[in-house]
Amino acid sequence: MQPDETLSLLKQGSAQIISEAELRQKLALGRPLRVKLGVDPTSPDLHLGHALILRKLRQFQDLGHQAVLIIGDFTSMIGDPSGRSATRPQLDREQVLVNAETYREQAFKVLDPAHTRIVSNGEWFEPMRFEQVIRLNSLVTLQQMLQREDFRDRINRQQPIHAHEIQYPIMQGWDSVMVQADVELGGTDQLFNILVGRDLQKQEGQPQQVVFVLPILEGLDGSMKMSKSLGNYVGLNESASEIFGKLMSISDELMARYYPLLLGKALDPNAHPLEAKKQLASTIVETYHSREAAQKTLREWNARFSEKRLGDADLPTFRPASSDIVSIVASAYADAFAVTKSRADVRRLIEQGSIQLDGAKLQDPKAVLQLRSGQVLRLDKTRAVRIG
Repeated sequence: MQPDETLSLLKQGSAQIISEAELRQKLALGRPLRVKLGVDPTSPDLHLGHALILRKLRQFQDLGHQAVLIIGDFTSMIGDPSGRSATRPQLDREQVLVNAETYREQAFKVLDPAHTRIVSNGEWFEPMRFEQVIRLNSLVTLQQMLQREDFRDRINRQQPIHAHEIQYPIMQGWDSVMVQADVELGGTDQLFNILVGRDLQKQEGQPQQVVFVLPILEGLDGSMKMSKSLGNYVGLNESASEIFGKLMSISDELMARYYPLLLGKALDPNAHPLEAKKQLASTIVETYHSREAAQKTLREWNARFSEKRLGDADLPTFRPASSDIVSIVASAYADAFAVTKSRADVRRLIEQGSIQLDGAKLQDPKAVLQLRSGQVLRLDKTRAVRIG
């Protein structure tokens, strides 16, 4: 491909590139570019929000470039303040290292291992002497750091900004110097941090990296950024049935936004919403599991919900410890699906007619149930259990 053709392909799905002219020049160099992505192992799981950027990194790989995946074992102990209205809790290093191992495994669900360099930023931050830390801090100004919108908002609200939080963009920027990144990928919330990397590279006499940011993927709630801490995520390591069920639960409006971001194509305006959602869920399961898993999960979902044949479906077994309907439903969610529902949430579901026992709606939150082994308790549109 010629540089203009490559640039046209890479631009698809991007939110902002600084700058396209610089990226075109780098593509014309005739060598593989070092394309950097940093991830902080603040939890054990990568999710579809991470995968959105990993897929763009894979596209660079497929075009002959090298992925440089930086595991932020040191930066994650600070916690990225981007988009945060309060200081993150600091993480224990041992837990960060455990999470880092799972990140490496999950990243290769998307990336080509043969064209991926994985490094941890602890390799250069851990041996730093304090005088080197002071020198690194001398490369930026406090005014520059406080230009961050989230910092300004916290100052305006008289909320504290701790000194260690200001280190984060400096450290992320130094990562770019250490790997001599040609391009850095990130979400739109990473724009400030990636620009700091450009500044530090310039001061160190290196060519400046291209800033390549992508849209932020909304979580299942359709409003907040996808995040495990918010519970609105789809994890890459989750079971095929859990991934499928979560995606089938999203709104039609959110589905229309997921199509271009996750599948790289617009939703057909003439498609039936339910069938389109099945296509979305099946494609994601196939991507992170297998075609066979996607086909099986679709059959199971049809058996449970589309064809009303829950009795034939492979459902998780649940043994109730109470006869109170609210307690039963709350426990079924927690035990079978690791989903927390308050008693108020459960009462609302019951009153709305969402809870069914062997196909009959249960609408009295004060009911006492005498359940038998083999009965099917339907919790919502995507979840049901078999009484054990």
